[in-house]
Amino acid sequence: MNQREYYLDNSATTPVLPEAAKEAARVMTRDFGNPSSLHTKGFLAKKELEAARSTVASRLGARPEELVFTSGGTEANNLALLGAAMARRKLGNKIVTTALEHDSVLKPLKALESQGFAVEYLAPDESGAVSGEQLAGAIDKDTILVSLMLCNNETGAIFPVREAARAIKRQGAPALLHTDCVQAFCKLDFTPQKLGADLCTVSGHKIHAPKGVGALYVRQGAHILPQILGGGQERGLRSGTESLPLLAAFAKVVELAPRPAESLAHVEALNQMLRERLTALPEVEINSPAGALPYILNFSALGVRAETMLHFLSGRGVYVSSGSACGKAKPSHVLAAMGLSKERISSALRVSFSRFSTQEDVEALAEGVQAGLEGLMREKRERRGADAV
Repeated sequence: MNQREYYLDNSATTPVLPEAAKEAARVMTRDFGNPSSLHTKGFLAKKELEAARSTVASRLGARPEELVFTSGGTEANNLALLGAAMARRKLGNKIVTTALEHDSVLKPLKALESQGFAVEYLAPDESGAVSGEQLAGAIDKDTILVSLMLCNNETGAIFPVREAARAIKRQGAPALLHTDCVQAFCKLDFTPQKLGADLCTVSGHKIHAPKGVGALYVRQGAHILPQILGGGQERGLRSGTESLPLLAAFAKVVELAPRPAESLAHVEALNQMLRERLTALPEVEINSPAGALPYILNFSALGVRAETMLHFLSGRGVYVSSGSACGKAKPSHVLAAMGLSKERISSALRVSFSRFSTQEDVEALAEGVQAGLEGLMREKRERRGADAV
């Protein structure tokens, strides 16, 4: 008999909605033309492309012409950061960000440092929060770019993007404000305009679309330089033939996604239930702060390495992660920046819900963690006893 699965790694990726897969197949087999072609097939493909652009832009409260389609969040972040820095380097050389950003932000910024840009990495407090006061103190008249995720992919901590926009304005800085909203899109109620952001990254595979598709919002009037050169697609900002089947699937998912408030109460209830079950275990420490995005809960099962617990849970059909999926089992730079102990970092697991997650998922995880702590800790004690003989 097949084992039931309890999938709680939705911040890494989500199962594709059947409606989205069907939409991708339809476009692949019917409207398969190149949107840049001038014949009828190309015209029909172009119509599909712009319909997808309008759908995603509408959810962001943006104009269709403000949306640049990309291969995902990583490419969108690279385009935003490298494109903005290169376009504004004559106005200054300072960039402000946090030590908690995704690697697709931190690594492009490291590359910019090697080219002479000065990057200030704001450190969080022990809860993983970065304050508006820190931003106000860091942003000055030489700041040309500020990059701040809306919510953290490992802990769910929500960052003060609006305060960053206000600080830029108060200082009269020539900075563009970029926000990585990959984990927030279709989960929190926001628009780039309300956040005061000039650039905003979103991704498809975190919200039940296929992998390989995302977008960058570029506020009308904000100038950035392209990083991929070629045929001039996407208004010259991202050359290359658009992956129309993936874009159509992305748009279908966005079209079907409920408004954030419709799912938030359900996910908050699951998060609270899990917190209560885990905090009843003396070996567990919660790493996600109060007020975090409820779709993410980070905790440490002290005494058991994360990879060991992860594999134990996987054997029971329960799927979580030991941090960012892009981290490839490296120690979490997010938890390290928060100043957590090595023991908490090495035993940290991330649970991430979707709107389809259930109470049964939570119960299976809580029972699995309890069983894992009991069994794995007992094995560890027995090994130590045998070694001492």
